[in-house]
Amino acid sequence: MNNKPLVNVADLRVEFDTEGETVIGVEDVSFFINPGETVCIVGESGSGKSVTSLSLMRLVEFGGGRIVGGKLELTRADGSVTDLTGADPGLMRKIRGNEIGMIFQEPMTSLNPVFTIERQLTDGIRMHQGLNAAEARTKALDLLKSVRIPEPEQRLRQYPHELSGGMRQRVVIAMAMACEPRLLIADEPTTALDVTIQAEILALIDRLKRENNMAVLFITHDMAVVAQMADRVVVMYRGRIVETGSVEEIFATPREDYTKALLAAVPKLGEMRGRAMPERMRIIGDEAARAIAAEAKRSSSPKAKALPLLEVRNLTTRFAVKGGVLRRTIAHVHAVEDVGFTLNVGETLSLVGESGCGKSSCGRSILRLIEPQSGSVRIGETDLMQLDRQDLRRARRDMQMVFQDPFASLNPYRRLRDQVAEPMQNFSLASGSELYDRVAELFDRVHLPRSFLRRFPHELSGGQRQRVAIARALAVNPKLIVADEPVSALDVSVQAQVLNLMMELQADLGLSFLFISHDMAVVERVSHDVGVMYLGRIVERGPRAAIFEDPRHPYTKSLLSAVPIADPGQRRLRDDLKFTPLASPVHPVGYRPEPSRYDEVAPGHFVASP
Repeated sequence: MNNKPLVNVADLRVEFDTEGETVIGVEDVSFFINPGETVCIVGESGSGKSVTSLSLMRLVEFGGGRIVGGKLELTRADGSVTDLTGADPGLMRKIRGNEIGMIFQEPMTSLNPVFTIERQLTDGIRMHQGLNAAEARTKALDLLKSVRIPEPEQRLRQYPHELSGGMRQRVVIAMAMACEPRLLIADEPTTALDVTIQAEILALIDRLKRENNMAVLFITHDMAVVAQMADRVVVMYRGRIVETGSVEEIFATPREDYTKALLAAVPKLGEMRGRAMPERMRIIGDEAARAIAAEAKRSSSPKAKALPLLEVRNLTTRFAVKGGVLRRTIAHVHAVEDVGFTLNVGETLSLVGESGCGKSSCGRSILRLIEPQSGSVRIGETDLMQLDRQDLRRARRDMQMVFQDPFASLNPYRRLRDQVAEPMQNFSLASGSELYDRVAELFDRVHLPRSFLRRFPHELSGGQRQRVAIARALAVNPKLIVADEPVSALDVSVQAQVLNLMMELQADLGLSFLFISHDMAVVERVSHDVGVMYLGRIVERGPRAAIFEDPRHPYTKSLLSAVPIADPGQRRLRDDLKFTPLASPVHPVGYRPEPSRYDEVAPGHFVASP
């Protein structure tokens, strides 16, 4: 019997050269992964989780890193052991995608925008498995079906920008699993996915692991996912491993203070029961004293009468589907259909729902980043739908957006200070030394060191890049921020800091947030009101307590039941996966949907009529 570990990492050290200094990415990192085992690496943003996984694929060099010490031993199918630190590029090309597959954190940047989904799925299959074009296409179709992408035949012909964030992530997962690798590295694989798809993807990875004796290196900041997936856990902090152990040991009897604090910071669904107003997130370490003081200030502030800031009525957005030789419009994607709600000054309204349900399209339609077909969007006394381009540009000072994918929303060729300064320059709010003083203050507010001002986006972790995006949105002091998955890329501690920052700004400046998220525990913590979206429509909306404590619509109930539990003793991975295809939002030209009708089941609590 072969008792060799599949992967053995010993004393790994990775360095990055930046202007004037060498930054240590990871140091003295050692762990192993056995065949058929799931090892989860957890830790704060910038702790070295992704650097470790990229080193195993020898991709860290492409991001400016250097492996300067240690071993990365991989046991091959024939029983031989290869140290990947010394592997030549030709050997690594054979290993990547075939023996080691990887699911990357940011799907938009890991997919090629100029190739179709079919081309990107079949390239690796044809190279590693020797299939012809027809056989590779059939396998690609099966892969898309296995990750529950609706209308997979049509998706094969599409390009990445035509898919939602969650669908793009599912394509990346399908690509990583295409050649049934012996080791799957999953770097935040469910970050962009809603809770129902997340549950099925986790179950899918777990099933493939068991069927193929595949090992999984799972990198995540979601401790509930760790509880559901891990056999062993590696906790990292500032480039070093601080604790390792079985998942039961880590959750039941953590030894290190940092591990205890990390677990304590996890928001838990249901802990807001009986509380009327949003509450700050629990935070790690030195932030605690400030949190208590700020909470006391917030709680003692007199509550003003709620005044509407944003009023949306009958908002409808559709995308044309072209077909035929002449590329005529043959159908429409009903992305947003007859949506209406009101967001008050100084409050947070959250939109939740499955990937592709229209949450992001709704947020972009409100800002007219995509043009709606009809409806009314009023901010104060201004109807945004009636503004010309020049007036709309001026109105956008009052409304900003934080996008889902921080790397795609930042310019890779510009320094961070210039990107945060740009909105203030565009609206002539500051110049010269005053401009960069304000940029430095914004970096302080989002807990980024001022030494990052001269860095480029690729020199930051995913969580750090998202904080830069939030700083840029805050630069012009807007009244409304549309936050599209603003903390989905952040670990629990940084997530808590950013959400607390948003609530501080809300209390101090009267900011309103349209918060788009799939993290139900976070939504429960920060929201005043919640709208649940399905196939472009809001199927239930009302006060946060009503939605979470008394859900009425079947879809809302299914969302809440799919939330993973941060307890390894309550695993809910399903052995028998039944991927029910999602209903399609695509309808032929001339289709006239019924208007949305609602029953008011309690004051302010509306449920879509059957």
